[in-house]
This record gives sequence, structure tokens and C-alpha cells, in this order.
Amino acid sequence: MDELKIFGRGLLGRCPNCGQRHIFRRWLQMVDRCPNCGLFYEREEGYWTGAIAINTIVTELIFAIVLVVGVVWTWPDIPIKPILIIAVVLNGTFPLFFYPYSKTIWVALDLVLHPLEEREQHEVITLRRVRNTTDAR
Repeated sequence: MDELKIFGRGLLGRCPNCGQRHIFRRWLQMVDRCPNCGLFYEREEGYWTGAIAINTIVTELIFAIVLVVGVVWTWPDIPIKPILIIAVVLNGTFPLFFYPYSKTIWVALDLVLHPLEEREQHEVITLRRVRNTTDAR
């Protein structure tokens, strides 16, 4: 499958494997399997550590960008306190907003670097057949 398509789906918060929307029960709670293709998202124990790392990296990059832009924009009389307050508030709230996307981005990255094994592909195909048979009734 095309890597850019997989990453695009992940960036949009969709299932990276098939593009299905509505893969979250709540904002921070992802379903176990894709309702469309049957992909099991948590492929191994500790799987979401990668999503947490992505969330942390993006949050800290944004924090650094806000600080640098604030300093450059207000040079030479830099109002440290307001810039720092804005950056810290952003640093505390952005991860909550971005976490679902970090999960789908992580699944996309994992699918690109570690494609579905034969066992996983068979499981997805079997679940899709069962779902199609059940829906046809």
C-alpha cells in the first residue's frame, strides 16, 4: 500500500489501513479493531508507547517554536513572562488535543515500517468476510 496514503489517513485520524472514520469511542479512547477492515490496533504489549513519544515530540517542538517566535517577534524588549505563560499553557493543553492523532499516526508509521504479518492479514480478511456475511442477512 502507498506509504503517503497510509500517513495521510493517520494524520486525519482515520484507520491507516482502510481510511475508516469513527475509530474512537471517546476523544482519548480508540476502539480495539477497525469497524471496517478489522485491523487490531494494539499489535503488541506496550504498543502505545510510540504514540506517547510522537505526542511528546510534537508538543515540545510546538513549545520551542512558540518560544523562538515570541523572542524573535518581540526583540529586543522580550516580555519573558507572557511568552512563557502562553508556551506553558499550550504545552499543557496541546497533548490532549493531539493524542488521538498521535495514535493514528503511530499506527500508520508502524504499518509502513512493520507491515501486517501473514497471520494478521488472514485475521483481517476473515473478519471482513464474517462481517460481510452478517451484514448481508
